[in-house]
Amino acid sequence: MLLYWIATPAWAQNCPEAPDHNQALEQLIQDVQLAPSEMSARLIANEMWTYWADAPDQHAQELLDEGMERRKAYDYKGALVALNALVDYCPDYAEGFNQRAFVNFLRQDYETALPDLERAIALSPNHVAALAGQTLTLVALERNGEAALVLRRALRLNPWLSERRLLPALEATEQEL
Repeated sequence: MLLYWIATPAWAQNCPEAPDHNQALEQLIQDVQLAPSEMSARLIANEMWTYWADAPDQHAQELLDEGMERRKAYDYKGALVALNALVDYCPDYAEGFNQRAFVNFLRQDYETALPDLERAIALSPNHVAALAGQTLTLVALERNGEAALVLRRALRLNPWLSERRLLPALEATEQEL
């Protein structure tokens, strides 16, 4: 059934707006900022994923799920087929771009991942996971000054991110410049 949906031209379908979870996500960001431990912060961050991964409709959800399942199975080519179809179908859905960037990051195609992360963040400015992904991508591209800026922004939203351990080294690089 998925192949039918992928093969159907994008113009033949209309992606609805993604569900508006901004209020719930803002509350979770407040909660994670006040979390008493890293473990409790992780539980809160996991709740954020339920909202980010809530696609605009059933077709978009199937494409997202397919892309994520194929990524988990290391089928990056298949994941990209599904995620490209998702981005084509729902160009205003941040998670499609974030997941496609993640697949390209895993493929070590950082130059391709970065614009997708930028688009995901433009669509969802408080998408902490996309900000963390952008940080790691910039580090891989040896753009440490930019990575430090993005990481500080992400840590203002979630001070418990595991990437926080990168900040001292990134800031040391900034000082060398």
